[in-house]
Amino acid sequence: MNSDISIVALSLQTAIVATAVTLPLGMFFAWLLVRKEFRGKFALDVLVSLPLALPPVVIGYMLLWVVGNNAWLGQLSLSWFGSTIAFTWFAAALAAAVVSLPLVVRSFAAALAGVDPKLETAARGLGAGPARTFLTVTLPLAYRGVIAGVLLGFVRALSEFGATIVVAGNIPGRTQTVPSAIFTRISTGDTEAAWRLVLVSVVIGIAALAVHNWLLRRSTAGQPRSGSSVGRSNW
Repeated sequence: MNSDISIVALSLQTAIVATAVTLPLGMFFAWLLVRKEFRGKFALDVLVSLPLALPPVVIGYMLLWVVGNNAWLGQLSLSWFGSTIAFTWFAAALAAAVVSLPLVVRSFAAALAGVDPKLETAARGLGAGPARTFLTVTLPLAYRGVIAGVLLGFVRALSEFGATIVVAGNIPGRTQTVPSAIFTRISTGDTEAAWRLVLVSVVIGIAALAVHNWLLRRSTAGQPRSGSSVGRSNW
């Protein structure tokens, strides 16, 4: 039972770190794709969405070429911190972040697309800068969709297996997350222990998706109409 708790704790740790990484990146890419027109926008959209089209094992192998012991980033980490990134819990978090980023970007983009740009233009016209406009107008109108995207990314990060096992391995107590532990226990015939972790995964997944769907419905139902007073702030 203690090992189950440590496995779940490590999985939550990697998923939380992965979500913390994808939150600012997802918002930045979503903002670029929704609010800006520039050369290479289609290429950026394809690049951000690429992890959805690739097998997770391929993503893990590509990451291994970037953060592996002989890779430039791995060598940089070794010289700066005295350890490499590959086959650590942070590598697992990095893999989870990469595979969940497209879902986060798409959710954020949908939330931003639901905000009337005229409200942002009006705020800028009243003297608000880009950051203040985003914080006082855009984010309050899109926050339910943003939270829903965060939850969706968290669930995807928590369930990641293929990329994680390639770049982080399946080391008990160090990189063994819930999916890899379930795989190990099934492979060794320990079905009772595997079912315990399966039930934990199902409970966490149902809870997160329930909140996600509720927020998504609230976001759609509560979206203010263009020209409404929602989003007015004191500039």
